[in-house]
Amino acid sequence: MSRDERNKLRNQVVEMFDHAYQNYMDHAYPADELMPLTCRGRVRGLEPSRGDIDDALGKFSLTLIDTLDTLALLNKTVEFEEAVRRVLKDVRLDNDIVVSVFETNIRVLGGLLGGHSMAIMLKESGQMLWYQNELLHMAKDLGLRLLPAFNTSSGLPYPRVNLRYGVRGPETRTGTETDTCTACAGTIILEFAALSRFTGDPTFEAHARRALDFLWEKRQRNSNLVGTTINIHSGEWVRRDSGVGAGIDSYYEYLMKAYILLGDDQYLHRFNTHYASIMKYISQPPLLLDVHIHKPLLPARTWMDSLLAFFPGLQVLKGDIRPAIETHEMLYQVTKKHNFLPEAFTTDFRVHWAQHPLRPEFAESTYFLYKATRDPYYLEVGRTVLENLNRYARVPCGFAAMKDVRTGSHEDRMDSFFLAEMFKYLFLLFAEEEDLPFNVEDYIFTTEAHLLPLSLSTASNSQAPPVVNSMAGEDLDDSNFEWTCPNTRLLFPDPAFPRNLREPIRSAVDKSCLRPTIHREPGMGRPPLRAQDFMANNPEHLELLRRMGVSLIHLKDGRVQLVQHATQAVSAVAAEDGMRFMQEMMELSSQQQKEQLPPRAVQIVSHPFFGRVVLTAGPAQFGMDLSKSSSGVRGFVTVAEPYNGCSELSNGEIVAGRIALLQRGQCMFAEKARHIQKAGAIGGIVIDDNEGSSSDTAPLFQMAGDGRSTDDVTLPLLFLFHKEGNILLEALKEYKEVEVLLSDKARDRGTDGAEEEDCSTEEKDHSCSTSSEPVDQSQVTTQEQTAEDSVVGEDSVQPVEGLGSYVPVDEGEEPAVDRDSGSQSADSLMADWQEDLEAFKQMEKDEL
Repeated sequence: MSRDERNKLRNQVVEMFDHAYQNYMDHAYPADELMPLTCRGRVRGLEPSRGDIDDALGKFSLTLIDTLDTLALLNKTVEFEEAVRRVLKDVRLDNDIVVSVFETNIRVLGGLLGGHSMAIMLKESGQMLWYQNELLHMAKDLGLRLLPAFNTSSGLPYPRVNLRYGVRGPETRTGTETDTCTACAGTIILEFAALSRFTGDPTFEAHARRALDFLWEKRQRNSNLVGTTINIHSGEWVRRDSGVGAGIDSYYEYLMKAYILLGDDQYLHRFNTHYASIMKYISQPPLLLDVHIHKPLLPARTWMDSLLAFFPGLQVLKGDIRPAIETHEMLYQVTKKHNFLPEAFTTDFRVHWAQHPLRPEFAESTYFLYKATRDPYYLEVGRTVLENLNRYARVPCGFAAMKDVRTGSHEDRMDSFFLAEMFKYLFLLFAEEEDLPFNVEDYIFTTEAHLLPLSLSTASNSQAPPVVNSMAGEDLDDSNFEWTCPNTRLLFPDPAFPRNLREPIRSAVDKSCLRPTIHREPGMGRPPLRAQDFMANNPEHLELLRRMGVSLIHLKDGRVQLVQHATQAVSAVAAEDGMRFMQEMMELSSQQQKEQLPPRAVQIVSHPFFGRVVLTAGPAQFGMDLSKSSSGVRGFVTVAEPYNGCSELSNGEIVAGRIALLQRGQCMFAEKARHIQKAGAIGGIVIDDNEGSSSDTAPLFQMAGDGRSTDDVTLPLLFLFHKEGNILLEALKEYKEVEVLLSDKARDRGTDGAEEEDCSTEEKDHSCSTSSEPVDQSQVTTQEQTAEDSVVGEDSVQPVEGLGSYVPVDEGEEPAVDRDSGSQSADSLMADWQEDLEAFKQMEKDEL
């Protein structure tokens, strides 16, 4: 993009800002917000209540305060000085009104601190010499009015506070709430720490740190994720779904930015710990899908909300550019399809919630990605945002939120964040360095895009709060520390690299589709790809899919999702082939899912395990039906060669008469079964190649056929996730000869006659029972166990050295499992089980 074109767009941003700001000042001030359709101010109590949205309004000229540092950034020094004088003269904070602690902190306190930062900067350059920290005094006054909300046993703030009376007094109309969102409690530290550093009063920063410490302590320890809503008194998670959008978003943002602003390694450690889990469970590039904190491989919903659009920008700060490019491109395609990001949209980019309140998060990520890559593509994205705002949202009295992006209808609403954030990021996107009144690299943006100087981290503060080590007992993992962002020139030596990442994500909204042709394109002259022949790891098949307009997304649990966009196909004929392929695939999938089979068991019965180790296994929809076998299939295990089992076995003479171990991938499950059956195996166990997968966190996996008749497969084939499979492989490595029983339910170890020799005649206990009554598989779990751990139960069983985990299976008694250490009490185990039970109830309640 030429310099002249950028300047033209930069000037257009300023003109649009003037249109919005001047209409607010002319028609709404001193009201909190402008109602752009009726050209009047929104005054709380005079307009019909909109519920929680109105908690941002406190009769403190919200839009003016939120816009202060935008005026300074856009070189409107005269208007900025006039706005500061108006705030000091007109705004009163001593209002008998209940406001959101979160919104008031990020918009009003942040706005006052950002305005103060700009006033100090101008004063140092010889302007606004009259300024004597008046905005800072107002900020401290507001901070003191918010502090009563933090008077809880946990340190998490009440979600609302009365500006005049605080919390819990009879006239406050607050203090009855029990729940708050994670972001509401975790998006305080930047503003409160800045207030402490500016004023020398450590109280504010200490309260914000305490709230963050509590949230960190309450994370789900297995997944390292946090839920969406938490009880501020007990610390129990009320909503256990976890994502990076509404309810959690800025909690993660503030951990990263707290490290940048304050230099405390603790915040970086926490952010990186969470980030690793986000990328492991929530990120399914280019999608970001909510999961359940206790079962993070289970999706909690099939749609995304628009607030997650900030996340690519945060990934840029983290230095993880590739997924940022991919997710941003997905969001851009949704934007092009609907003109704006709907408040929520599905995984195939359809509207879920149709509103769009002029949110700035997508523009924010666009700016950060341009800063990181200098790819002019992002300037064109910014141009699209500008054009859509002017074409669809602009009205005579400002800019109106979209009530429905599908119809283009408006809502009488222009939120303060539109002026605080949208125009900052768009101006910075198109401006040259010399256009800016100061160096933005000397500041950090809060979640409301207010500017706080990085010099606060080194400011002399004799009353600085003591650093409380809330990580006592935790080892600081140095591998989590990435002290600088990568050099993007080294990361992307090929200027086309970002484009190559974006191309596969293009969707039907791309207006540059080729004109249909009547002949078959190269590669399409042969018979079209049939669903039953498709192999997800076949490069030729993937190329055929691309030409048919079918995109493939790999999910975390090893499955793939197929989405077709006809206009992305290379021709009309190819698009028809793609449609036919998708229909066949849906029919094939529905056939495979008609019968939902129960889980199976892999029980290690040889010495020294004797049936104590039971691994939950997934069934196959073909081969021997173990539920119809009273004895199951018993045999020694051996690893097939090749391990993937996709060709004739080279160690067939060893596999013969044994149960073959195979790795998932490279070919269909039925093909693996046929190869080991041909070698003479009596059964097979397929082990997942998705590292870290476990039956503890993933739904039951069933192996489907290959679309053809599988009547020729007569042996049983079971599936083990990676964690359970490793237990079996470790046992084989340690003991060479390992015998297992494949069955529909775990058998009591007493069925093994050989084991009777290990039982003394004096010990008539459960572990030596000769009963062969099956144990319900629902009572059998696998948990991590170290060599030092022991099983808590009526009869203590010594651990088997070298084994990753095991479960005792005793007649008539539900097995108890030690989750963390041998010293853990039965009460705590029951508490853990109760937590899981509540989690499942919540999942049902959320219609998972």
